[in-house]
Order: sequence, then C-alpha cells, then structure tokens
Amino acid sequence: MYGCFHDQLEQSACGRDGLGSFAMWGGLFSLIDCGLVKVRGKEDPWNSITSGAMTGAILAARNGPVAMVGSAAMGGILLALIEGAGILLTRFASSQFPTGAQFAEEPAPMPPPPFGEYRQYQ
Repeated sequence: MYGCFHDQLEQSACGRDGLGSFAMWGGLFSLIDCGLVKVRGKEDPWNSITSGAMTGAILAARNGPVAMVGSAAMGGILLALIEGAGILLTRFASSQFPTGAQFAEEPAPMPPPPFGEYRQYQ
C-alpha cells in the first residue's frame, strides 16, 4: 500500500527514478570504459569488466565501503558474464563458417583469341 504506486504523483516520480538510475549507470560506465581504453591503449574485455566494477563501487559510495565492495563485485561479475557470453557466441558463430582456400589452384591463363591480335586492323 505504501509502495511506488500509492498515488499519482508518486507513480510518476517512481517511473522516472528507474530510468534515471539506468542512465546514470550507463553514462558512468561509458565514461570509465572510454577512459580505460585511452589509458591502456587497447580495447579488450578487461576494460568492460573493470568499468562495471568501478561503476558499481562509485554509485554505492554513499552507502559505505561494504556496499561499495559488494556493488563492485556484482558489477564486475555481471560484465564478466556478458563479455564471456559474447566471446562464446563469437567463437560458436565463427566455427559455423570455416574459412579456407577459395581456389585449390591458380586458374590457367586465357588462351589467345583464334582470330589473331586486334592490332592488325589499325
């Protein structure tokens, strides 16, 4: 009864709160991820995992160090699962389409035309 939908004003505030929290998480994650790419000089799954952990820790900073550690662990684990699933999906998809030599041998050159060269008519 005292939940999010107890009156119209509270309903509209709660609807924006979830979207605003996700926007804060996404913006902070992207900022940290781009910063890590710039500092480390490479794009790999460790950037995303570290960004997820740091984002979780920063957003939980108001609740104390224990909450920061828990949120950092959850953020890192969540992003590790996402990155791992992406890697597995990429490997599975690449095994479905093996790459190999397109031609077994070099094609033979074209024989000359039977009616001679074209220069004889100039």
